[in-house]
Amino acid sequence: MRVIDADGKQLGILSRNEALDIARERELDLVEISPEANPPVVKVVDWGKYNYQKTKQQNKNKKAAKTLEMKQMRFGLKIGDHDLDIKMGKVRKFLEAGHKVKITIFYRGRELAHREIGFKLADRVINDIFADTIIVDQQPQFAGKQLNFVIRHNPKGVVKPAVPKEDAPADTTVQDKKPSTTLEVKENNDAKTEDA
Repeated sequence: MRVIDADGKQLGILSRNEALDIARERELDLVEISPEANPPVVKVVDWGKYNYQKTKQQNKNKKAAKTLEMKQMRFGLKIGDHDLDIKMGKVRKFLEAGHKVKITIFYRGRELAHREIGFKLADRVINDIFADTIIVDQQPQFAGKQLNFVIRHNPKGVVKPAVPKEDAPADTTVQDKKPSTTLEVKENNDAKTEDA
């Protein structure tokens, strides 16, 4: 047996009886640390103190370990763009918190005849909305009346910067354009005839 002192010093390879004698002399316990090692490793320690420290370390490790939950987001095939953006914003918050997210697209009634629409929507979520910022743990799978897939945050992914509203390209709306009315056309025609 390889015998280790309470301070961590190696006392050498000794027989079982010699190790027990050393433990009795010091009024401590002989604890087997790793029985699978060749030769087995034992430590001469105060068992109560050793057990307390080991339990304390395990509790500390449990607190330090982050428990990840599986969050879920559900929506139908007929979801609007704005509603989808809001739901994906919530999914983004879950991902940033370190959670995995199971996204479920559910089908109603006759929508089951058009399964490809759900796969296109899933592809849009994976490739267009999140792109490199996620890792797909479970590819889209159809089960019953639902299409499910699981995503998680990609720490190495490139985050797309949000475009501020001020820098966004201006949409040309009907109000910005000057409508051509029949009155303006008549005025132009009248101006041409007066010049002639």
